[in-house]
Amino acid sequence: MDKKAMLGPKVRRLRRDQGLTQAQMADQLGISPSYLNLIEHNQRPVTVPLLLKLGQNFGVDLQAFAEDEESRLVAGLREVFADPLFNGSDIKNQDFRELAAVAPTLGQAVVALYRGFRGARDDLQALSERVADREKLHLVQSSGFPQDEVRDLFQAHSNHFPELEDAADALWKDGNLEKGDLYRGLVDWLNTQHSVRVRLLPSEVMGYAVRRFDRHSRRVLLSEMLAPSGRNFQLACQIALLRHRELLNRIVEAANLSDDEARRLARIGLANYFAAAVLMPYQRFHEAATQVRYDIEILRRRFDASFEQVCQRLTTLHRSGAKGVPFFFMRVDSAGNVSKRFSGAGFHFARFGGGCPRWIVYEAFRTPGKVHSQVAQMPDGTTWFSIARTVVKAGGGHRSPPQQFAIALGCDAHHAAHVTYADGFDLGNTEAATPIGVNCRLCPRLDCSQRAFPPLNHRLIVDENLRGLSPYLFAPPSAE
Repeated sequence: MDKKAMLGPKVRRLRRDQGLTQAQMADQLGISPSYLNLIEHNQRPVTVPLLLKLGQNFGVDLQAFAEDEESRLVAGLREVFADPLFNGSDIKNQDFRELAAVAPTLGQAVVALYRGFRGARDDLQALSERVADREKLHLVQSSGFPQDEVRDLFQAHSNHFPELEDAADALWKDGNLEKGDLYRGLVDWLNTQHSVRVRLLPSEVMGYAVRRFDRHSRRVLLSEMLAPSGRNFQLACQIALLRHRELLNRIVEAANLSDDEARRLARIGLANYFAAAVLMPYQRFHEAATQVRYDIEILRRRFDASFEQVCQRLTTLHRSGAKGVPFFFMRVDSAGNVSKRFSGAGFHFARFGGGCPRWIVYEAFRTPGKVHSQVAQMPDGTTWFSIARTVVKAGGGHRSPPQQFAIALGCDAHHAAHVTYADGFDLGNTEAATPIGVNCRLCPRLDCSQRAFPPLNHRLIVDENLRGLSPYLFAPPSAE
């Protein structure tokens, strides 16, 4: 029996909205009240002829009515009750399915309430971080930064855009691109389809730019300082902006961003997404990633991509029926400034101020080029596995030295067994996990010897006759 045909709660809700008894609705549909009763209790499916009668008699949008909302609701309920707030609750998958089937409106209300709670909690955290940093106090009542709006857009889509994936797949097919010579294929496509030529220019001519599109001469100018993977990436970005601008604009407009600056940043971000999908086509990349257990070094060689490009691409594997491990991603410089982040699976990043010095991402700067691994636990009890490694962005010669960043890629510890870097870790032993926090101002761990600032929610004790591992002493909870 097709699961999508079991629409009992929807039929019952439609009947009640119409103010009809089972006998009255059954009469209009030409079936018996007892049969309608079985349908409403999911004991009988809604057949296609009966679905058509519902559309004719009650003005029902058949596509929306037959949509499998139950599966989406069950997924939403799983997300709600996966929160550490419900640790210890004996709630099973069958409970989610029963609630979604019997009382979908109640289930939707639970999901909406939880999302409201999460939003309020995130807003409170952001406000606390802003107040904690006095230099940013003036931002409390100001509008959000454009880059934050764009990050929220990608977060809302779980960093996955099916339309751009399809467009990238179509480019491989229509352009007859070859795996071993992607650069030549992209150059030929720009020339034949858009009458655009590609030129590689010296760094002293390009200056700070790595790509420039000259509309008048119909040329894409690339800096010689770009690595081969960077050249391919920039050409694919230009194709997105030329060939798929309407698609990019449609996604941007649907996001209702606040100003033109945010919309332009979002368009660039989506073009970059398309470029990554061209370099690493979804199906081939997903199959390879699962086969090699997310070994980044193998993936970057196989797809002729950089370490950072592969890490970012791994956060986009959310296609229905072919999902990868839900990763989070962050790029940070040696001063602690976060330039890129995606909070996959709910990992909490600091929106303002520095991060936690116990997190492995900051350890990476001590041994450049080495992959570091760590199992860490947040104050809310969630446990995460992450890796970190430094990457170098090419500079422009002696007067413009290369930039060094640390890349962090991680996932919930429950998924870490699928990742090769987790081999050898006792993932079930939470006692062995490194205790970390969002940042010092928001971390409740009072025994941390690496604390740089006191937490906002504890009263500070100043005692000149007592010195602990940390320069700060705090009142016990009962005294606060």
